Parts: sequence; C-alpha cells; structure tokens
Amino acid sequence: MPDREVRQIHDSKVLAAMSHPVRRRLMDVLSVYGPATASALAERTGQAVGNISHHLKVLAASELVEEAPELARDKRERWWRRPKQGLAWSSTDFEDDPVAEAAESLSLERANRLARAWFANRLSYPEEWHDVGFDADIWLRLSVSEIDELKDKILDLITPLAHRKVPDDGQEREPVFFSARAVPGKP
Repeated sequence: MPDREVRQIHDSKVLAAMSHPVRRRLMDVLSVYGPATASALAERTGQAVGNISHHLKVLAASELVEEAPELARDKRERWWRRPKQGLAWSSTDFEDDPVAEAAESLSLERANRLARAWFANRLSYPEEWHDVGFDADIWLRLSVSEIDELKDKILDLITPLAHRKVPDDGQEREPVFFSARAVPGKP
C-alpha cells in the first residue's frame, strides 16, 4: 500500500478557507498546472489580480498554499504552489458547526459543476476524448470497515497518478477531475 501524505483538517477556519469556491479553484489550478503568480492565476481564472491576491493570503494563512520564492526573478515577484499533501476532514470533527455543512454542500456543487462542464464541452475535444468520461453508479451492502477499505483501495489506485511526473511519451493528456463518494442511503 503506497504511503499517502494527508493533512487532516480539524480547524473550522481552515475548512472555510479551503471550501470557498474561488479558493478551491485556485488550489485546483495550482495542483493541475503547478506554481504560478497571482497575475497568472488571475488570467487563468478570469478574476481580478487584487481578488486573487486576497484569496492567496487567506489560503497561505491556513497553509493551503505556500510561496515558492526560488521561482521569483526578483524581490517583487511572488510565486505560489500547493503543498504536496492531500487534504481530508471529517464532519464529526465539526459537530454543530455550520461551516462543515456548507463545505459538504460546496464540495458536491463543485463536483457537479465540473461534470456538467464536461458534458457541455466534450465535443470541443478531439473525437477520441468524447466518450472517456465515466460514471460508476452501484448499490453495495458494506460495513463501516468495508467502506474504509474501499476508500483506501481507491486512494491507493489514484494517488500515484495524481503525484507522478507526467510521461513524455507523445500521448495527449488532459487534466481529469476524479470524484468518488460512498454514502449510506436508501433507494
């Protein structure tokens, strides 16, 4: 089982910082495209540079992004990157805290927004990409320990792909959003 460095979030302020839609998008952009300046992030997200700078300060205060001073060409230029570890949190650590409920809702909205965007724009990709998205929709009967085991197996499968150096083998690769969620429910 490969080691996964995961930061467990227990602080409501950090959870709020990482759940804000603009900040979540900045974290995504830094994760997918690597370190960037506030100007480059503003261009990529369509936000004002001042707005990006504000959100970067909030993310940095929560240690969700960090400066990359070795990339700066001079003292005025500030580069930002994502720390290597993943993030995890549990709603049981935030009982009676409305931030956790909002964070769950925003997470679901984000996953749905990204999936909808794919369906709306997939024909703009080369033909071989049109049918690559998938959805796994299945009912299982699992215990709590089996859900934990399933989660670990999925993370063990996808984490090395998320953190690998992308091969230079001539194959076209696009950023791919992967979302998996297992929750108790009734049909």
